[in-house]
Amino acid sequence: MLASLGRFVVRRRKLVLVAALVVMFVAGAAGGGVARHLSGGGFEDPAAESSQAKRVLETSFGTRNPNLVLLVTAKDGSVDSATAAAAGAALTRELGAEAGITQAVSYWTLGSPPPLRSKDGSQALVLATIGGDDDEVAEIIEDLSPRFTRPDGAVVSVAVGGFAEVFRQVSTQIEHDLVRAEMISLPIILILLVLVFGSVVAASLPLGIGALAVIGTFLVLRVLASFTQVSIFALNLTTAMGMGLAIDYSLFVVSRYREELRNGLDPGDAIVRTVRTAGRTVIFSSLTVAVSLAAMLVFPLAFLRSFAYAGIAVVALAAVGAVVVLPALLAVLGHRVDKWVVWRRRVKAEGTGFWHRVALAVMRRPVPVAAAVVGVLIFLGAPFLNIAFGLPDDRNLPASASSRQVQDTIRTQFESNEASALSVVAAGIGNPQTKLPELERYAQDLSRAPGAARVDTLAGSYAGGQQVAPPNEASGRFAGQDGTWLAVVPGVEPYSEAGETLVKAVREVPSPFAGVKVAGLSAELVDSKESLFGRMPLALGLIALVTFVALFLMTGGVLVPVKAIAVNLLSLSASFGAMVWIFQEGNLSGVLDFTATGTIATTMPILMFCIAFGLSMDYEVFLLSRIKEEYDASGDNVSSVALGLERTGRIVTAAAALLAVVFLAFATSQVTFIKLFGLGLALAVILDATLIRAVLVPAFMRLAGNANWWAPAPLRRLHDRFGIAEGGDLDEPAPAAPREKVRA
Repeated sequence: MLASLGRFVVRRRKLVLVAALVVMFVAGAAGGGVARHLSGGGFEDPAAESSQAKRVLETSFGTRNPNLVLLVTAKDGSVDSATAAAAGAALTRELGAEAGITQAVSYWTLGSPPPLRSKDGSQALVLATIGGDDDEVAEIIEDLSPRFTRPDGAVVSVAVGGFAEVFRQVSTQIEHDLVRAEMISLPIILILLVLVFGSVVAASLPLGIGALAVIGTFLVLRVLASFTQVSIFALNLTTAMGMGLAIDYSLFVVSRYREELRNGLDPGDAIVRTVRTAGRTVIFSSLTVAVSLAAMLVFPLAFLRSFAYAGIAVVALAAVGAVVVLPALLAVLGHRVDKWVVWRRRVKAEGTGFWHRVALAVMRRPVPVAAAVVGVLIFLGAPFLNIAFGLPDDRNLPASASSRQVQDTIRTQFESNEASALSVVAAGIGNPQTKLPELERYAQDLSRAPGAARVDTLAGSYAGGQQVAPPNEASGRFAGQDGTWLAVVPGVEPYSEAGETLVKAVREVPSPFAGVKVAGLSAELVDSKESLFGRMPLALGLIALVTFVALFLMTGGVLVPVKAIAVNLLSLSASFGAMVWIFQEGNLSGVLDFTATGTIATTMPILMFCIAFGLSMDYEVFLLSRIKEEYDASGDNVSSVALGLERTGRIVTAAAALLAVVFLAFATSQVTFIKLFGLGLALAVILDATLIRAVLVPAFMRLAGNANWWAPAPLRRLHDRFGIAEGGDLDEPAPAAPREKVRA
């Protein structure tokens, strides 16, 4: 089939290229504005208790947790002075009159409650709620933030904070950081491409395939956004993976094409054989990468599912570009693929290259070499055992960010975090005024929960099991026609282990009302962890099963797929361990310029695992395909491993270096979780291309010997019937003659 495809591409190369240009034009025209149709949200599980409580709070009570905070500082030193109080009350009324603000209260309008005043009395808070979904909130805060940032007021100065402003600044910062990352990485990639390919013409080919994959994916995401929520952050993966995989696949295809030309084939026959061999490898590789990314579809968060949409599309398009469009370009270029040569790499005699020597050296002493590398990987991975999960907050921004400064002030200068209160929602209980005795007892019990600073209710405020304030004018907000809700104000950091403990304690307090649900930032953290980790076994099982089947169909052995999965997991655990040591524990925080929070964002390990595992299997397929090809020709395990690594070592190393540059450019971001994402994936790619492919794979395959290709009789028959073999064609050059065995 692939040979037929190769011949078709050679015959119809102009038609193929014209079709590709038409697709790019249509995709660019229809998908170029995709960012306007994508969402900035998608971080919650719609079925989680916190999400359900949040919806009830909005629909039945017309409120939600405050997501906008104004930090007001009195110029005369006291927020209780007559002039500061008048300015604060006027500011609250002004904010409350803005379109999209459903509620605005403050220290001055609530009767001067101490929690809304700083410890030294010089600052106070205005709490407001912006209504609507994530995208509507983002649009409103973008308008409000610059207008209410007033550092030079005559009586008071005003700074804007709260979750909405933090999220806005995170998104803006990421946009700027990604532009800078592209400006950093693109010139380096161009230089490396020329150095790797040796000629300007050959180096330009991956860029064309990458452009096809990226622009085509924009169109796919634009169509999907018409039916479901798609995160705007998926565009980041589209750009990085599109260029990275285009480089990987193009490098493999062009290298094989050049190899066939050196073997004496004319360009047409060289393309056919390249598509039949390297094209097969690209298809298997894209399948394993796509499956790893598709595993994110099992998670309920639109944020993760969006990365699956983008990843599957960009992988498929990169593969089609490498197997169909790139051969058509090569057919047009012929020997001119090496035009404008910058440098010409001397082709060494078979069996004398650097990677061949590395493979033989490893296979002479496979046990001590493998033990040493495994020891290093286990050492690097050990910190992963202490991983603590959280959600991103303002501390992911640089210390210079205004919203970060507001939240830091609230964190250190105020007794409690009013904007991070838990909402305990009791709907459908009838008139709450008739339930005041039960409500009082419930509030007293909730106020004893570890980490609770205060509980505000229709019946007043409670702390430590005692009423500390009677009902006031603001207490009416807790009453609905058919229910009530309570605000549990935390005295601990919401995104922390203490915050999780508070949520669990609140949910365990016996309630006099049926169907009580808890919402809030800490509740979202607890629910997101349960939602994600509950589906983790399914995602891992899907990845492992499809990877095993794909590698078995390619190799015909059961040991090689098992080894590949185990070794890749070991490599990824080392990368994750290093990320815990750096970002969770704060080592290198000064060098990398970030603030350690003691946690890792819950979605990051899942996202990084799916991407990194797919990329590691990408390189695994490259190597195994050549090893299997050599083994089928010689029947010698040692020789096939050495020659396979010789043929692919330089390609894999170059591809990994180029991809690492892309990810390291992400690591220059000033947003901590993007920095972690870039550095973690770069480390995973580098470890995989060096210690894994160059050392562990040859060592393990040497130890297993011919058992690498063994399978039980039923599976052997299954492979004979359904396995993907090279196959021969009468009009193609005969395979190379068997080679002499190489001794290790």
